[in-house]
Amino acid sequence: MARKKSMLAPDWWDFTTLPDELLNDAAKLSASDIEQLSRPGFKVFIYDTIEEFYLAEALEYITAWRQATADNPVGVCGPIGPTEQLPLVARIVNELKIPLAHAHFWGMDEWFVDGREIDPSDPISFERADRELCFNRIDHKYRIPELNLHFPKADLTQYIKSWESGVRCALMQGGQGETKHWAFNDPVKREGRYRDEPPSPEEFRKLTARIVDLHPVTCMQNARTSGGGVVTGIPLQAITVGPVQTWKAEKVSIWHAGTHDNAFGQRLTALMISKHIADSSVPMSLLSDHPNVQFNYFRGGIGECKTEMH
Repeated sequence: MARKKSMLAPDWWDFTTLPDELLNDAAKLSASDIEQLSRPGFKVFIYDTIEEFYLAEALEYITAWRQATADNPVGVCGPIGPTEQLPLVARIVNELKIPLAHAHFWGMDEWFVDGREIDPSDPISFERADRELCFNRIDHKYRIPELNLHFPKADLTQYIKSWESGVRCALMQGGQGETKHWAFNDPVKREGRYRDEPPSPEEFRKLTARIVDLHPVTCMQNARTSGGGVVTGIPLQAITVGPVQTWKAEKVSIWHAGTHDNAFGQRLTALMISKHIADSSVPMSLLSDHPNVQFNYFRGGIGECKTEMH
């Protein structure tokens, strides 16, 4: 049976091309139901306050980096959505005087404009946000060495090599976009060999760090969260960490504060991962095959999937 056309962007794949039965089942889930979706390899945690939520997110960085030694360098791959945890990470490092000489950090993604990565001086640069919100706030005595900071560039050679250098990635942390992506692993365009069917999970899993075209929904979301809704100020392409690097991470931890994806999206991906339903039109669902995935929710951001007029 032919797959549905997207309701959002007919020339692309996305979650609206899934069977209605699955979408309806996801919409029916209560917060209590979401908690019951945990299974071996997939854990669900719900935090009652936003303070505890972001503190727990920051502590994941600390827990990973404290494992790092000269003989066992350890890294974290981190996002720009959410960012509220980043100043907390710096404060904890400074207060507890945690030396990070053998710690590493991989930036998850970056904008791609005019044939190159966006300059770190640009207000929407992800590298700039990481540095200003976290790394520049860490006391010089404890900072991660500059060589251990790995930000994706248009020439991805060094970035990919850093993932193959023997540094252990203890944690990949991120949020979830409205296309149900992590990083900028968006669903693909509906063209060529993918005109009638999206890439199989096995094909999508083979994608490494790369330059990608952004789904229109992703452009709209980033305009909403980072640009006051000015879509014309959002790049159409980005550089992103790939599934290949993601599966090198010992743990993938996704944080749902309710500000990036909506009530429905927070339910759909949890249901698909819990039930081992992998479909590349919902990239996050591919994490159903990762051995250690954790979804973290702020209870006040879970919301409900019901019709109400405002």
